[in-house]
Amino acid sequence: MMKVAILSFWHVHAKDYNADAAAHPDTQVVALWDEDPERGRQKAEEHGFQFFADLDELLAQPDIEGVIIVTPTNIHRDVIIAAAQAGKHVFTEKVVATTLHECNEILAAIEAANVKLTVSLPRLNANYTLAVQDILNQGLLGDITLVRTRLSHNGGIPSERDSNGWLPAQFFNLEQAGGGAMIDLGCHPMYLARLFLGLPESVSANYGYVTGKEVEDNAVTVLRYAGGALAIIEAGFVNAFSPFVIEVHGTEGSLLYSTHNNKLFVRSTKMGEGSKEWQVIETLPENRPTAYQQWVDHIQKNTTATENIRLALDLTRLMEASNQSARSGAAFKLSDLAE
Repeated sequence: MMKVAILSFWHVHAKDYNADAAAHPDTQVVALWDEDPERGRQKAEEHGFQFFADLDELLAQPDIEGVIIVTPTNIHRDVIIAAAQAGKHVFTEKVVATTLHECNEILAAIEAANVKLTVSLPRLNANYTLAVQDILNQGLLGDITLVRTRLSHNGGIPSERDSNGWLPAQFFNLEQAGGGAMIDLGCHPMYLARLFLGLPESVSANYGYVTGKEVEDNAVTVLRYAGGALAIIEAGFVNAFSPFVIEVHGTEGSLLYSTHNNKLFVRSTKMGEGSKEWQVIETLPENRPTAYQQWVDHIQKNTTATENIRLALDLTRLMEASNQSARSGAAFKLSDLAE
């Protein structure tokens, strides 16, 4: 049984990772540290964990083999590097860091310490993503010309129950979160666009501030590729019924997936009679194991989450470029990012 610790309950997904750890037959959460001691003591008492007010003291515990990082994004670098240097395996919420430079520092520390890292990029493991990849690998769409991915919810819309919306207040803290809708929700459609089309040459972003907070709650980023292809990533906190959407269009066909009906449609000139109308992909692959399950598996088998880490690094690269573009109002080249 591998003993792990949760580092912070800042993020809303901390409870989900705690549940993942509890459900896994080979892991047990035994300790908690939180940058907010009051919250940390409360959560530790609630779940029966030992609370540590001092992070270094927790990381010095020899029986703790891994940590689940759910801290504010702006302290990921310091916390993850400290954990790695203490010899602890790391599972972390996305993004790894808000800048490419900090992300590279983190990955260097992980490699130097020879510990296992896995980043929570859950939609990489979803059956619809695997089905889309299979269609692309078959070449049914020809040369890809446009990808559109969208994820949005109503967490920032005021209601009678909560005047600020149901998202916790810290999600609107620019310093802690590193941004709003794009860096939080937009991460998922962003890494999917990267998966389907690769890295672009440049990034153009426009952020909206519907609720007047210091972080964006309505955002669009466009990735531009050398061959003329484009990817459009959309995210928001201010949409009541917006479905999750994937569209991929090419010279020979298109595919559409949306959670409004949970169906995957494809139409291609390469499908013979099937090209005359949209076809529903009736059977999707099985979901892959969750990112948490993969992390434990990598630790047990002494393997490395190579694809996961590469996509997580590129996600930070794209998010930093998106934020730079939104601030400047101009396209931002990935080559201009500080390594």
